[in-house]
Amino acid sequence: MFHHTQGQKGRFTRAIGIALALSVTLSGCSTVTDWFSDDEEIEIRRLDPINAQFTPRVNWDLDLGKGVDDYFSRLRPVYAYNKLFAADRHGVVAALEPDTGKVIWQKNFATFNNDSMWSGISRLWESGVSAKIGGIAVAERMVFIGTENGDVIALDEATGELAWQASVPGEILAAPAADSGILVVNTGAGVLFGFDTRSGEQVWRHESDTPPLTLRGISTPIASNGGALLGTPTGKLQVNLIETGVLAWETQVATPSGATELERIVDIDTTPVLFGGTVYTVAYNGTLAAIELRSGRIVWKREYAAYRNLSVEGNRIYVVDNNSHVYALDRRNGVELWSQSGLKGRSLTAAEPAGDNVIVGDNWGFLHWINKDSGEIVSRMALGDDDEDESVYVAPLSVNGNVIAVTRDGVIASISTP
Repeated sequence: MFHHTQGQKGRFTRAIGIALALSVTLSGCSTVTDWFSDDEEIEIRRLDPINAQFTPRVNWDLDLGKGVDDYFSRLRPVYAYNKLFAADRHGVVAALEPDTGKVIWQKNFATFNNDSMWSGISRLWESGVSAKIGGIAVAERMVFIGTENGDVIALDEATGELAWQASVPGEILAAPAADSGILVVNTGAGVLFGFDTRSGEQVWRHESDTPPLTLRGISTPIASNGGALLGTPTGKLQVNLIETGVLAWETQVATPSGATELERIVDIDTTPVLFGGTVYTVAYNGTLAAIELRSGRIVWKREYAAYRNLSVEGNRIYVVDNNSHVYALDRRNGVELWSQSGLKGRSLTAAEPAGDNVIVGDNWGFLHWINKDSGEIVSRMALGDDDEDESVYVAPLSVNGNVIAVTRDGVIASISTP
């Protein structure tokens, strides 16, 4: 299932060479694929040259199953207990050593037809029916997995052995969250569930309204301080008591407006960020808000539209909007500090803080390093062959001073910078 390479060897050797050339001399030359693209796409794919301040280096890479293919997914690796936990949509789940990429354990939750005399032969070229993994979380020495089939799976983090399995009516398109012995699971059906993290027993459920038309994704809950926080398809931030599921409070962040259901979409599909007693969240229709955790009072609002997660570090918020513009704001008052529009239309991931920079991936397999103070692009590298199948579809992850990135076709790589 895994193909592993170390150092500069393997699939990225040529990609690094491409990135080095791009970082200094890229001037918008057309590729073969441009022959089949319209003018707008050609313009989006054309990267302006940069003066690279450093050269990223691949430490290791491996193929993690089949990736997520062309499906919408927010499946992102998780770092915990000195391990890197990763999964592909199809069903592969693995624990890796983050410094070397060595596989500690792996499981496959794709299902096979064992009744067929051909099942053994079919496994030679086919990995079973997809488990449709939508999210992975790690807490309380357990790995928790949610699937689009409504499965909730708990594994021992050290061995990968199955601890328990449950099911819910509805798709799980986001990672669960755990705190105080309760696993919180959000579903696309507008129902929130609480499970006992050790036994898998369903403890509570809470139903919310769902508008006629919503985005494909759902908000990943966060569990902290005895509450579960999440955004809703109706534009609200809600907090449920984690022990009982009872609604503690909800605040209308984004208000529907417009004549059509499409215009009235106000989904908050992003993961709330809790920092210093304040919750930060952003809605698809253009509302970024800071909300007091204790009361639900809105501290400030600004007009930024996003379905990518926010990042908060120190006194700064980093936002990637629906047009792939990147912004840094003062988290205390929402004042914009800088903006970077040079990657417009490239379907950027959320921005991940790492050292002096924030890092974003894009739809054509590039990583871009943006200076935290100036907003200038200071380095980039290609993880693929300028192919949408190799797009970096979720935010990179900062682990032990390195960057972990995954591509749509299932490559996971560790990258370091000087």
